[in-house]
Amino acid sequence: MRRGVLLLHGSSGTPDLERARILEAEGYDVLAPQWFDGRISHIPLESFPLDELAARNDRLVVMGLSRGAEAALLLGTLDDRIDAVIALSPSAYVWGWIEGEQQTSAWTWQGEPMPFVPMDLDWKPEGDPPSFTGWYRHSLQRYGAQAEAARIPVERIRGEVLITAGGDDQVWPAVEFADRIALAREDLPTRTVIAASAGHRVIFPGETPRTGGQRMARGGTEEADRELGALAWGDVRRVLTG
Repeated sequence: MRRGVLLLHGSSGTPDLERARILEAEGYDVLAPQWFDGRISHIPLESFPLDELAARNDRLVVMGLSRGAEAALLLGTLDDRIDAVIALSPSAYVWGWIEGEQQTSAWTWQGEPMPFVPMDLDWKPEGDPPSFTGWYRHSLQRYGAQAEAARIPVERIRGEVLITAGGDDQVWPAVEFADRIALAREDLPTRTVIAASAGHRVIFPGETPRTGGQRMARGGTEEADRELGALAWGDVRRVLTG
């Protein structure tokens, strides 16, 4: 059986080529596209290269980190060819893009913007570098009706969903999002792997810590992020293999 993996980076904007090479060494057919350049706004979900992977593989898995996990979960709800989703530090909601005072949805589907949770532009971060976890919590509370409309309907994903999250994530409340996803999935095949001291960036065995991206707190430590990666790696391989 040929197994294809669509590997989606987060808001750093840089494909994770090291992770791709590790997965390729395990025998998987991996595509790791750069899916945005500058703006995460009105990105067509149809633009991800699922057709290319599906044409040459029997099993299709989408694996994403952060905003890439948001995309992976959305794709899983929309494309029945996807057999499993691996969501690393995911969101349970669709978020937008802020440009000045204007906010737009990150994603479109069939030409229409996806509903998204607005961010409260009056909120100010604390700390240096800043943590944004409180901003996401606050915006969900303030815009409750929009949040419900923007919830990713993960119960529509027909295959297994594997989630990893760090309890010290300082980008957004990934553990709370993971719990929301698992709750919505009810009895559908779902596995959540959490390490209390880990941050936003999981480190799998054989990987080096990633740097770059927007200046912000991401939480965790290298040791804790590696612990999360080691805890999840067996499940990652199992889901990829099927």
